[in-house]
Amino acid sequence: MISKTAEYALRAIACLSTNPGAAFSADVLAARSKVPRRYLHRVLQDLVSAEIVRSRPGPGGGYELVIDIERLNILDIVNAVSPIERIKSCPLGLPFHITLCPLHAELDRAYAATEEAFKSVTFSELMKSATFSPLCETSPETVCVEPTEAADSEVLPS
Repeated sequence: MISKTAEYALRAIACLSTNPGAAFSADVLAARSKVPRRYLHRVLQDLVSAEIVRSRPGPGGGYELVIDIERLNILDIVNAVSPIERIKSCPLGLPFHITLCPLHAELDRAYAATEEAFKSVTFSELMKSATFSPLCETSPETVCVEPTEAADSEVLPS
């Protein structure tokens, strides 16, 4: 239901949410979120443009969250990179369809419900519900925690 871009953005934000205020290099984020590095760069630029993430250049720099994870929700991220397209007019382009037909009206209600569900989950809640990682990690060694200078060069298990 969501695009691959939105999925990748959510993974990156989940990693950044493990240590708000800390900067993660793109290489570390790519490794920990399992997002291809080139694609991640594009996603991070969208998040910077949306003022959700800040880019800090230079040594010790990287990407960091700008918005408090208490307020940041899943819908914010989806809308920043690949918004859910609501159905506002007849997708068939039929001029006599002044209102949505029953099928498209029902689909739009489902999209609206999805938006509400995404809006109701903050990244703070995700962090509290995660045992050791907001992603589907099976090993604590690969968890997105404590970015350090050493973390930028560490090799993660595959």
